[in-house]
Amino acid sequence: MEDFINIENVSFSYSADDENIAAPEYVLKDISMKIKKGEFVALLGHNGCGKSTLARLLNAMSLPNKGKIYINGVDTSQTSSVFDIRKTVGLVLQNPDNQLVASIVEEDVAFGPENLGIEPSEIRKRVDDALKAVDMYDYRAHAPFKLSGGQKQRVAIAGIIAMQPQCLVLDEPTAMLDPKGRDEVMSTVKKLNRENGITIVLITHYMDEAVQADRVIVMDDGKVLISGRPREVFSQVELLKRHRLDVPQATELMYRLKGRGFSCDEMPLNSDECIRQLEKMLKRNN
Repeated sequence: MEDFINIENVSFSYSADDENIAAPEYVLKDISMKIKKGEFVALLGHNGCGKSTLARLLNAMSLPNKGKIYINGVDTSQTSSVFDIRKTVGLVLQNPDNQLVASIVEEDVAFGPENLGIEPSEIRKRVDDALKAVDMYDYRAHAPFKLSGGQKQRVAIAGIIAMQPQCLVLDEPTAMLDPKGRDEVMSTVKKLNRENGITIVLITHYMDEAVQADRVIVMDDGKVLISGRPREVFSQVELLKRHRLDVPQATELMYRLKGRGFSCDEMPLNSDECIRQLEKMLKRNN
């Protein structure tokens, strides 16, 4: 797969342009990473590490103070390219109510394409296709405020999909949802990645969501701490704990059992893997 997002030595400070501040405090510090086209990447880190700032930079809502970001080969700092970049990279926020603008679901999903100047017949097709992609087509005539949190978030995602982005950046999209709503949104995200080939950058605090990604990037203090496949990252429990970061519950349980002298073949990432490891432990002890 070719590189779709290329971040080169990027630093960013919200106060860099303030002449009254002698030494601006950087939220991102000389950060570099690459994300391939069609890849599903989970971005982790505690509050204040720069995850949401990076999301804004990927959508060209903010620009780096130092370094460069290229989206599909296009420099985000080029003023003439901002419109195209925002069509290419769709940003989904934590609170769906902040992205729902109409009183009817299908009108809300049509809002983005209408602002792009798309012809009405094409808008109709895009709206229907987007709602079907997130399994919300049957709710197209409903009022958004009557929907559950998970349904609202799926409508918000449909509104971005209708603009046909090649990449979705989701900034903690399940943070305000109950477990059922989180499952609905994650199922939608995985489907869009798997079936539509949309590049996914998922910012999350839920480790059980992160393990579903192709790759996990962990940030700390404005820098990349570690990057790799979920099993590679979460097997380094000691490193993550030193930086006040969590691991999946199944991994945490096995880590504690290992601390009590039990051995395991590999760190589990989910409950099914954990059960298999526990069964092996019991057989060895018997």
